[in-house]
Amino acid sequence: MAVSNTGALKDIAGTIVLAGAGKMGGAMLTGWLAGGLDARRVVVLEPHPSDEIRALAAKGVRLNPREATSAETLVLAVKPQTFPEAGPMLKPLVGPSTLVVSIMAGTTVTAIEKTCGGMVVRAMPNTPAAIGRGITVAVPAGNVSAAQRATADALLRAIGAVEWVTDEKLMDAVTAVSGSGPAYVFLLAEELARAGVEAGLPAELAEKLARETVAGSGELLHRSDLPAATLRQNVTSPGGTTQAALEVLMAGDGLKPLMIRAVAAATKRSIELAK
Repeated sequence: MAVSNTGALKDIAGTIVLAGAGKMGGAMLTGWLAGGLDARRVVVLEPHPSDEIRALAAKGVRLNPREATSAETLVLAVKPQTFPEAGPMLKPLVGPSTLVVSIMAGTTVTAIEKTCGGMVVRAMPNTPAAIGRGITVAVPAGNVSAAQRATADALLRAIGAVEWVTDEKLMDAVTAVSGSGPAYVFLLAEELARAGVEAGLPAELAEKLARETVAGSGELLHRSDLPAATLRQNVTSPGGTTQAALEVLMAGDGLKPLMIRAVAAATKRSIELAK
């Protein structure tokens, strides 16, 4: 069951603490400021800030302040493997009504509640967030209010689309499909270029053709209201070259069972990491 809650960055009250400002945390911060969030209301805790994050401090973002600051909202963007150590250090920032938004893969709502407390929203974004084209799926704990869901939605929507679910068990499959999915697409571009070289194209040309074809097709899929299957059919002429290739890709041992096995393997690993 999907839950629709939208809010605006300008409506968010209180101090927002961002714990972890690597690629994903940095992308979120950039999106917040571009969306009109007052930089002076953001505290960033990052032991190894990039030059880009340091530059944002000049705009008013408080970077690694000496004194701990209580947070109305705490965004956990640390690496999951560092959370057992970092989590207890962040707990003093969390009050009884603090919203905790986690984008850590494989870290359950219960684990976050035990370590940090607060009202937890668990979210899974993906790397196109770096250009504002991510897709994030979020699930709220039972004690998260509608207003807090709206706050989380606004913060996550700054890096792309957001979908809400009520069943946390879905997050492992979400991780396998959209969280890991960009790697599958990049692999497709790699192998399409490699196949072009095998067919006789110069390597540089094959890479260019594969890269632009994947990027352009993705943009067409993004802009079109048509299902992916219809767009595929629109490229395919009966008895033509595309049909010849699709007969290989859509064979019984082709892409469909391979993708099912790949997503199942990623889902299984996500479950294992959460234990």
